[in-house]
Amino acid sequence: MSKEKKSALREKKGVSISEITNQSSIKTIKEKRRAEINTDTLVSSILNKDITALSRAITLVESKNPTHLKKANKIIKACLPHANKSIRIGITGVPGVGKSTFIEVLGKHITSKGKRVAVLAIDPSSSLTKGSILGDKTRMEDLVKDTNVFIRPSASGDSLGGVARKTREAIILCEAAGFDVIIIETVGVGQSETTVHSMVDFFLLLKLAGAGDELQGIKRGIIEMADVIAINKADGDNLKRAKLAKVEFNRALHLYPEKLSDWQPKVTICSALENEGIDTIWELILDYVIITSKNNYFQEKRHEQNKFWLIQTIEEQLKSVFFNRQEVKKELENQMQLIEANKTTPFAAADYLLGLT
Repeated sequence: MSKEKKSALREKKGVSISEITNQSSIKTIKEKRRAEINTDTLVSSILNKDITALSRAITLVESKNPTHLKKANKIIKACLPHANKSIRIGITGVPGVGKSTFIEVLGKHITSKGKRVAVLAIDPSSSLTKGSILGDKTRMEDLVKDTNVFIRPSASGDSLGGVARKTREAIILCEAAGFDVIIIETVGVGQSETTVHSMVDFFLLLKLAGAGDELQGIKRGIIEMADVIAINKADGDNLKRAKLAKVEFNRALHLYPEKLSDWQPKVTICSALENEGIDTIWELILDYVIITSKNNYFQEKRHEQNKFWLIQTIEEQLKSVFFNRQEVKKELENQMQLIEANKTTPFAAADYLLGLT
């Protein structure tokens, strides 16, 4: 009889929910939540590779509470000298391409090489309820049990480009916590996911054969940003189609100009389900790092990314300060009512609100 596979989703034997709620425990938890956050202690714990402290710091950074901003900035500033020592990998692809399964297998392969891996998984937010499922951990059952792996799902919120609002800051915190490889799994909505390209070293595009992706590959868009195109689910009856798709993508890549990195984008096939071709992709990533480090493109790209995020951070902070002003909050509601009554236009209302600052 085969041994039953242990699942990370199964409740352990002997553990059950108590019928009687312990009021003292609830009180203790609430008091801890209300307790003042000591940023110095938090930073020290992060540098000592404390995963709990890392999670708490990311939560603080992601918070929209204005009172948390100063503390979040202090933590990031303290962690910055200990960052920039990892390989940042962005992974994108349409829903159903198998991103989570691929990341799990790739992550296990990387940790088998003695590396520590952080996965920042971006989950799409509902435009109606603003909520997110944040179920990426449940789809990486084996990876989540690896002690050398940290998986952090975050909601995309109203951010565009396939990433969350504070993904960039989360990368810095993970690097300070000693992770060698940072993997960012984007929302997966197609060719709009370009923001992730501005925060990673290596951009991996997952594709499917026989799903119309061959034609999409000929179009300009997200594909010209890819350093490697991996055709996933190349197994079983789909293997032949995957090989044909590889040929088509290779032809399509010749239509694009040479990259400034001197790296020639590669096309490969893989099967995350069968764990085939994953080692080849990791070797390609390492080859890319070696080539771009030798010609200084690796560092130059990071410098350009820092400049980009300086502008992005300024824009975000200005937006936050503007909408948190009491007079703006009050007049914004009035202007919306005037728009509904056709007594003003959105452009005139915006001009009026901006004039309040």
